[in-house]
Order: sequence, then structure tokens, then C-alpha cells
Amino acid sequence: MVKKSAFTLIELIFAIVVIAITVISLPMMNQSISKGIDSNLLQEAIFAAATELNEATTAQWDEASIDENASTTVSQVINLDGLCENNQSSQHYRLKPGHILEPLHRKCLNNLNQTALHSNTNPDVDAVEDKAHGYRNIFLNLTPGQEGYKQDFNSSLVISYNPVFDGIQRPNMKKLTITVKDEEGNVVTSLFTYVANIGGIDYYKRSY
Repeated sequence: MVKKSAFTLIELIFAIVVIAITVISLPMMNQSISKGIDSNLLQEAIFAAATELNEATTAQWDEASIDENASTTVSQVINLDGLCENNQSSQHYRLKPGHILEPLHRKCLNNLNQTALHSNTNPDVDAVEDKAHGYRNIFLNLTPGQEGYKQDFNSSLVISYNPVFDGIQRPNMKKLTITVKDEEGNVVTSLFTYVANIGGIDYYKRSY
């Protein structure tokens, strides 16, 4: 008598059930992975927007804050509120309240009559688009569909002068707002910060 091995009916049914569960769960797994990729990309877009906003806060106040006749092109305080000392015989000349009476620290411009560009604009009306081409791709050299990236995220930086801060209009401040949108034009996030007209400090000495 020859013995032959074979699957029992129960084993066959069990195998079919396992295969069916696997086939059904594959689309769900792919969808879950796809959502994870989209979420990671969205988070990266928000981080990139925050980085771009931080970079903008380190820029000079505007073109008027650079003293072209100075030995360096360090950004100086613009006399928007008239608090810079105009008396050349005073030891506080070109200083304003809050400045430190030390060399190479923050000072007002040599020309104390110099005002900032856009300093008299209405913040409710004038929001200057910093990028002439409007929204741009927030990622560099990104081709949708490559390396798991499925869509573009576009950002736009807007500068508002004389913003209302703490209920008071502030001539010595400007508001930077960066907005990120997806491909469909939906706003993903909007971040903003305020920058003060405080100028910069020069190097006392440098060594290499």
C-alpha cells in the first residue's frame, strides 16, 4: 500500500483565508505608508518655512539701514521715532535709549534724518510681496514623484511695515509672514514673527 501526503480540507481553507487576508491588507498597508510619506513631507515643509522665516529675520531692516559712507556696511538703527541723539558734542551722539555706550555697538545712522523705506505706509493696506514671482517651491530641485515626494509645497514671504503689536502701531517694527500652500492652493501653515529696527554690532576684532 502506497502512502501519499496531501493537504487536508481544513489546511486548504486555512491557507486560502491567510492568502485572502494578506491580499486585502496590502492596499491598506500601501495607503498607510503613503500617508506616512505625505505627513513627513508636510512636516519638512513646515520646518523649511520656519528656517526661511528665521533667515529673513537676520537680514538688514531695509536698504536705508546701511550707512554707505561708513567703513563697514553693518546695519544701523534708523531714527524713526526721533529718539536718536543729534547733538554731536554729546557722548551719546547717535545713540538712543537702550543703546550701550561702548565702541562698535549698535548706533543710529550718521544721517539722523534718514527714515526707513516704507516707514509711512499703512500696515492694513501695504503688505509688500518680497518675491516678485509670488509663491515658489519651498524645496530646492524637487521633482514630484521622485524619492517619495508626491507633491510640491509653495511658500511666500510677506513683509508688513508699521504693524500693530500689543494694540499699538509700532514704527520701529515690521511683521514677517510666511505662508505655505500645497499644490491645490490650500494653506498648510502660516508662520509670522516681528523684527525690530535695532541695527547690528560691528566686530571689535577678529582672528584667523
